[in-house]
Amino acid sequence: MSTIEISNYYDSTENSATREDLIFALDEVKGSKTAIDCGCGAGSDIAYLRSKDFTVYAFDIEKESISRCSERFKDDDNVLLSTDSFSTFNYPDASLVVADASLFFCFEKDFESVWEKITNSLIKDGIFCGSFLGPKDTMAGPDYDKEAFWSDTLVMNEAKIREKLKSYEILKWSEHDLSGETSDGKPHHWHIFSLVARKI
Repeated sequence: MSTIEISNYYDSTENSATREDLIFALDEVKGSKTAIDCGCGAGSDIAYLRSKDFTVYAFDIEKESISRCSERFKDDDNVLLSTDSFSTFNYPDASLVVADASLFFCFEKDFESVWEKITNSLIKDGIFCGSFLGPKDTMAGPDYDKEAFWSDTLVMNEAKIREKLKSYEILKWSEHDLSGETSDGKPHHWHIFSLVARKI
C-alpha cells in the first residue's frame, strides 16, 4: 500500500469490533494460550487476545503497523512484534493462528511453504482462524489499484481452500458474496471465505 492508504486503513481499523469468528475460535482453543497474529495491522486483534490472557506473537510487513503496535503495547511483555512477511516470519508453536484479511497479500509463489509453516506451528488441536480472497472479489479483478495497495493478491476458490484443510476439522465456514461501498465511498464487491478450523 502507499503511505496514505496504509495510514487511513490503520486509523479506521485500530479499534474495530472483534469479529464473531475470532470470539468463536478462542472458545475452541485448548491448552496453552499462545497466538500468532499474521498481518497484525493496527493491533485490534492483539488487544482482544491480550484481554483473554494470550501471549501474542504478531508480525506485519508494513513498518507503520509495527510502529503503531510497539507504541500501543509498549508496556506489555506478552506482545512480541516483528516486521516480517509470511515467508520470513519464524513461526513459534501456537495454539491459535489468526490470519484475517492478511493471507490475501501472501504472494502466490510463497503460499505452499507459508501454509506448511502455519500448519506445522499449530500444536495438536490448534486452531486456525482466517479468511481467503474469493475470485469474485474486486481485489481479484483487473480494476483493483495494485499500485496504491498491493502488487499481487492471493485468490482462492472453495475447492482449493478445502484441499488445504485436509489435515483440519472445519468448525465454522462462511462465504461472503455481496456488493457495497468501502469506507471512502468507492464501490466494491466482496467475495471472502472466512473459517475456523482445528488441526487434527
